[in-house]
Amino acid sequence: MTTDHDIAAVRVRTLEHIVEHEQIWERMAAQYRVTNPVPPWKTSLDAMCDALDEEGEALPVLTRREDEDRISREVYSSLPYPENQLVALAHSLVTRNVINETELADRLEVVRARLDVAGD
Repeated sequence: MTTDHDIAAVRVRTLEHIVEHEQIWERMAAQYRVTNPVPPWKTSLDAMCDALDEEGEALPVLTRREDEDRISREVYSSLPYPENQLVALAHSLVTRNVINETELADRLEVVRARLDVAGD
């Protein structure tokens, strides 16, 4: 398990790929001709944070929020909000072994496939 002091030092290649390819909502929305300025996943992100906060066992509230702040600032500062919040949460969950990176990558591929079908 990763300690609090080194969580930002852990590399999560799946998330680095998102940053490297500038996969941000503004760019993706333009590519898929979506006019809504709010990412469709923002509601799910908020709900997931609320559920994690309420559950508290997998990732205590203060730990989650501190992780998000630190990782957003130290690792994903090039991303705009709310993308930085999303990848910071994913980074924290992977680093703290709540989910594994393979599962995260697989889930992202499912989402990308849906976008590709919708964009055709």
